[in-house]
Amino acid sequence: MDELIKHLDSHQYMYEGFLSGILKYFQDYTDLNEKHFPIIHSIKSRIKDVSHIVDKIERKQNKGIQVTKDNIFDQITDYIGVRIIHMHQMQFEKIHNVIQEKIHSGDWKFKEDPKAMTWDPESKNYYESLGIKTEQRETYYTSVHYIVQPNNENAMVCCEIQVRTLFEEIWGEIDHAINYPHPTEHRPTSEQLKVLSKLVATGTKLADSIFITHQEFLEQTQDSN
Repeated sequence: MDELIKHLDSHQYMYEGFLSGILKYFQDYTDLNEKHFPIIHSIKSRIKDVSHIVDKIERKQNKGIQVTKDNIFDQITDYIGVRIIHMHQMQFEKIHNVIQEKIHSGDWKFKEDPKAMTWDPESKNYYESLGIKTEQRETYYTSVHYIVQPNNENAMVCCEIQVRTLFEEIWGEIDHAINYPHPTEHRPTSEQLKVLSKLVATGTKLADSIFITHQEFLEQTQDSN
């Protein structure tokens, strides 16, 4: 295990460089960061803690997946991560398009197809209309994940980009505290988290409605003037 961690750590400078470039891309993208009301509410980033890497490798090995120095970069795809948080779901498409723009330009490539974790039928239809595969987690976890890496033949490093609403982020932080890296065995807590997930989805939809109504009001006001 120590040799695997050392091997991963020896490439940390590459991860840090890629992470820095991703952060700069989102932070400098003008259309996502308008002063009046930016699409991006906030950005978080992290390099995965060694203890969590060890735990992840052990969980893979317990499932019969052998992690070696030859395949560790394929098996550990979230050593670095970026989380893009936005206010309401209708803003998501612009963020999705900005990621696709980087793919189409040839700077990045997807290591895996983008995936949306959602239990809500309306959200499922919305993401699938954008060409994003959906999956329902037993915990009702909700977020959209992209695994990207530099677009060259020798690319080893990759980054997990998560995109979610502010409501989903609140739920995610609570769930993470209880269910990560190992899920709770306390059933009532799990059920409460599922209820909270449904409340979060309601809050996100209401936020969409509020901003649509407000935008319509502004347009009507402009027309009357």
